[in-house]
Amino acid sequence: MIWFGITDPLRGFILKKHGAAISGQISWVYTQDLDSTAYFYAEVLGLKCSRDEGAARIFATGDNAWIGVCQAFAGRVVEPKGGMISIVSDDVDAWYHRLVDIGLSIDQPPHRLEQFGIYTFLVKDPNGYLIEFQQFVDDTAVDINGSGGDGFPE
Repeated sequence: MIWFGITDPLRGFILKKHGAAISGQISWVYTQDLDSTAYFYAEVLGLKCSRDEGAARIFATGDNAWIGVCQAFAGRVVEPKGGMISIVSDDVDAWYHRLVDIGLSIDQPPHRLEQFGIYTFLVKDPNGYLIEFQQFVDDTAVDINGSGGDGFPE
């Protein structure tokens, strides 16, 4: 397998294979109540709405990463079981205190999950989707450039 790298001035290194680059990522959640779900992501979590298409809204979580909220429609259903959105932060405790202070119900305070090398806590959005706030506590827990350490997958 041959991989080629290209440079994007806004994001840095992007992997390119057979002419198809990945320029971003959106995780979608579906809802029957778009307004209350959008309120949660915008006002409770404080995410900026990058795009509003009426029945779908996209909230930025970082450079080229978003959470999309969409009104459920044919074949796209509200199904939070087995899925989770992880938001990586260098200050999980600050997120925890902010969300507790505004009255959000959180089952367990931040804690370490040694098997994953993270410090984490979970909340649920209005539809029951799990939102994880996590911080890597082990420098080797993730290689943001790929599994090879040099920016190229093995």
